[in-house]
Amino acid sequence: MPRILIITGDGGESYEALYAIHRFREEGWEALVAAPSVRRLHLVIHDFEPGWDTYVERPGYGLEADISFDQVKVRDYEAVLILGGRAPEYLRNDGRLLGIIRQFNATEKWIFSICHGIQVLIAAGLVKGTRVTCYEHVRCEVEQVGGTFVSQQVTCDGRILTGQTWQSHPQFYRDIFLALSSKSNSSQS
Repeated sequence: MPRILIITGDGGESYEALYAIHRFREEGWEALVAAPSVRRLHLVIHDFEPGWDTYVERPGYGLEADISFDQVKVRDYEAVLILGGRAPEYLRNDGRLLGIIRQFNATEKWIFSICHGIQVLIAAGLVKGTRVTCYEHVRCEVEQVGGTFVSQQVTCDGRILTGQTWQSHPQFYRDIFLALSSKSNSSQS
């Protein structure tokens, strides 16, 4: 059974996490959640309310982390998925995680990121010279490090495939499973 490593932590987007786990399991994959430590994570729900200029945050479902970053062996996984929410804001400072992501890149495995997950890719040094998409308010971080923000739901550059938000799920996961089924390393949009 192929394995996907899913990265999140406290403040991770609840809907993105549960959707990812269920979608990979539906396709016959083993989906393992990695976080700074093995414990129940506190996820959140971000949504838009009339009268607010930004999203609101509410408590979401909890989720058990299967393994800690210290336990990750990149060779055991076909790909990695970095979820959004607020978790990437602090996870991008975890040297263990950055090493994991760089190793996925060095071994030419697929790297998937959605929403604020791009902040981890930026911190790992993988966005410079790359076409990506993400939540629109993280665009400035992408451009500051020399990445190109693409204003579409999903984009792929080499083995890095990115999605804007949980609203991108239908196209994001169609493109993920197409990428995983292909043996090609060519860029596509």
